[in-house]
Amino acid sequence: MEHRIIDKKFNIMGLCIPEKHYMVDISMKIDQIIKEYIYNDYYFTMNRARQFGKTTTLRMLEHILEKEALVIRISFEGKDEYFSSLRVLAKGLCFSLKKSLEEKANCMSGQKEHLMKLSDIFRKEIDVDLPLQDLSGRISEFCKAAGVRTVLMIDEVDRAADNQTFFDFLGMLRDMYLDREDRGIPTFSNVILAGVHDIKNLKMKLRPEDKHSYNSPWNIAAKFDVDLSFSPNEIDGMLAEYEKDHQTGMNISLMAQEIYDYTSGYPYLVSRICKIMDEEIGTDYSWNRNGLQCAIRILLKESNTLFDDMRKQITEYSELKQMIYEILFHGQSFPYNPDNHAIDIGWMFGFVKERDGLVVISNRIFETRLYNMFLSEEVMKNQTYKAASQMKNQFVTDEKLNMELILGKFVEHFTSVYGETTEKFIEENGRRLFLLYLRPIINGVGNYYIEAQTRDQLRTDIIVDYCGKQYIIEMKIWHGESYNKRGEQQLSEYLDYYHLKRGYLISFSFNRNKKAGIKEIQVGNKSIMEVVV
Repeated sequence: MEHRIIDKKFNIMGLCIPEKHYMVDISMKIDQIIKEYIYNDYYFTMNRARQFGKTTTLRMLEHILEKEALVIRISFEGKDEYFSSLRVLAKGLCFSLKKSLEEKANCMSGQKEHLMKLSDIFRKEIDVDLPLQDLSGRISEFCKAAGVRTVLMIDEVDRAADNQTFFDFLGMLRDMYLDREDRGIPTFSNVILAGVHDIKNLKMKLRPEDKHSYNSPWNIAAKFDVDLSFSPNEIDGMLAEYEKDHQTGMNISLMAQEIYDYTSGYPYLVSRICKIMDEEIGTDYSWNRNGLQCAIRILLKESNTLFDDMRKQITEYSELKQMIYEILFHGQSFPYNPDNHAIDIGWMFGFVKERDGLVVISNRIFETRLYNMFLSEEVMKNQTYKAASQMKNQFVTDEKLNMELILGKFVEHFTSVYGETTEKFIEENGRRLFLLYLRPIINGVGNYYIEAQTRDQLRTDIIVDYCGKQYIIEMKIWHGESYNKRGEQQLSEYLDYYHLKRGYLISFSFNRNKKAGIKEIQVGNKSIMEVVV
């Protein structure tokens, strides 16, 4: 049997190309953009978090539109010198527009003469005294001479942050757009800006002393509502193509859903997990649940531009950091309100999203990375982390966690060190201290994440994955016997969902007459080990 060479790879660096990379079919998203935005002659900003597929989407959109429109796609990447003055900006944009048209002319022989004539419009020197007016006139001349729909795409607009000249350019485009609508003066049919920030946030960066001022020269732009994240079905299609080439025997639908459950379809995270399973894990082990857990461990431990940026932004925006800390460790609920500065910034960077009217962390990968980030700030000085580190070898037997022993030792440690602390201390720190205790035990071998749908100020469920086995631990604040009974029933139902027979319950009690310790509970056919601290 002849074996053909498989050249395709999963890609996490820059532009994805269908002929070279396994990638999600985004044709339905492209169709939505064309129907809802392009054909309505809208200007808009495609602002999404870092490594969210913006450049690939622009490239695919350009490829489809080229059949009926003249598309100029430029980038501000490496163009810092463009923004030193209005004259330099106008000159640089003329150079970029001319270069783009010349490149198209070389690739489209049937239209070469027409495209070269259009490029000549941007060839001569820009007016020294009125550079933007000169550029504006050339754009009108170009759009009139083109004879078809004209679309301008500008990628990496974040590179223009902190430059007033860029906003002057946007003001020029805005005036031309209004003149088109009012007086029929030719200009671009569509202008698409792509970057992490939307224009109001770029304006905010330009004037930090007035950080809540959102006046923008881009108030003509339509709101961009197309979901660029990957659905389970879209991930399924990419994996089906991979499976056709490699025949791993994976359960494609199950694997697609599991990847989605951890990433919520964040494009970079989806591709990175797949790339790790393809290239860094043995094929006999990779495309199953154990391989996925291994890939997630590798991902969570690595340094990459996405996680580096997360750490940078969390450090820079103290309001955002405090909100995320309250969500993670205290189960605090925040109503989703885009006018709230911290929420707006968190959404822009992709760290948080809205669900059922509340702010939640965007996906399990980000959540675990954020937990680790916060916990790492104190692991070296925290007694709880040190205690678990010193004892961690006794908690694992035959690649299985002895969760009973872990919880028993945690009770001993907590009672010894924190037994006389206040109610407020326990409520604010109990869950954090258990995670500090758990982390060194599973570090490097297992993963954990918090079930966001059950997390609130009173209750948090931790799911631990360790060598292919799952452990469900509910942590809750004691609020009486009846509430405790409901918690036991909730845990039993949650165990059903995961097809497990045994679960674990940690109750942080403020009752001074409490009986700290461990007991076994039977709820239906489920056994629950309950720990009271």
